[in-house]
Amino acid sequence: MMEGEAVVECVTDDNHSSVRPDSTLEVFDCVSQMSAEASSGRVVSEPSPVPPSPNPSPSPSHGPEQKIGGGLAGSKYVKLNVGGSLHYTTVQTLSKEDNLLRSMCDGSTEVTIDSEGWVVLDRCGRHFPLVLNFLRDGTVPLPETQRELEEVLNEAQYYRLQGLIQHCLSTLQKRSEVYEGGCHIPMITSAKEEQRMISTCRKPVVKLQNNRGNNKYSYTSNSDDNLLKNIELFDKLGLRFNGRVLFIKDVLGDEICCWSFYGDGRKIAEVCCTSIVYATEKKQTKVEFPEARIFEETLNILIYENGRSSGHGGMALLESGGVSSPGVGQSEEDGGGVGGGDRRVRRIHVRRHIMHDERGHGQQTVYKD
Repeated sequence: MMEGEAVVECVTDDNHSSVRPDSTLEVFDCVSQMSAEASSGRVVSEPSPVPPSPNPSPSPSHGPEQKIGGGLAGSKYVKLNVGGSLHYTTVQTLSKEDNLLRSMCDGSTEVTIDSEGWVVLDRCGRHFPLVLNFLRDGTVPLPETQRELEEVLNEAQYYRLQGLIQHCLSTLQKRSEVYEGGCHIPMITSAKEEQRMISTCRKPVVKLQNNRGNNKYSYTSNSDDNLLKNIELFDKLGLRFNGRVLFIKDVLGDEICCWSFYGDGRKIAEVCCTSIVYATEKKQTKVEFPEARIFEETLNILIYENGRSSGHGGMALLESGGVSSPGVGQSEEDGGGVGGGDRRVRRIHVRRHIMHDERGHGQQTVYKD
């Protein structure tokens, strides 16, 4: 068999032989095509795959962030990423006032946009909703605390929002002018704390020592009411002289009810409101309420306010008011101080020791020292 000849397969069935005409034509066409290609010397082969380059050149692509100087004037909506806080608004809202955000929209300020189209602002996003609401409504409620209000003022200054800046400044001024009627009264917990507080305070000091549990005897009928009146007077004086005099309470001392007055770090006067009543068979504790005397001593220590007690005139004025009225109580003065008696302490005891003679009606009461 010569090259290029085709073999035609014949299908025989019993006595008959037949040739499939369709398959025969296909075979002859394929053989003739191969013969023609062989005679012309051409070799048909499949294309071989091209191996990948070891160092492929990267395709041009944008980085994670890009800076655009043309602004956002062509956009209607703006996506803002302020320190991780995401906000969606319009260019019209950001352009209501002459501010930093408006200059970013019209192209005056360069804008940084990330790969997802968010405008990145390197600021804290805590108060940015307040800034955005101010641009929307023209007004906004400000925080109550002083610290947060100052933080909003800093953000308004950064975004150059003059309306919000004026709003914050006026609110700060109004809050500074509000008078706070409440006063803070410290409670003494130890003798060292009391000494340190009085010695370091530049204001006059009034101390009320109130320890109702330190009592060996029963109280008289009016003692509870008078003790409550002393406490109420202490609260009234604390509100009246708030900011000028430091009022402190001591519930750990030995006295049941005693007022102490300090100036320049030392004790000036003392008013003891407790007395012992000697009855026939028992002793009782009596609490007095010398309101006039307490108020007088409170006014006396005001001379030590802002260092006005320096000089002989101030001391003479203070000493002149230290004489107690007869019949009200007993006044004692302890010397031993520096300056020839200038460091004396006036101790006023209201009916300290009292003896009652209950043998008959109309008998005179004897006051015993």
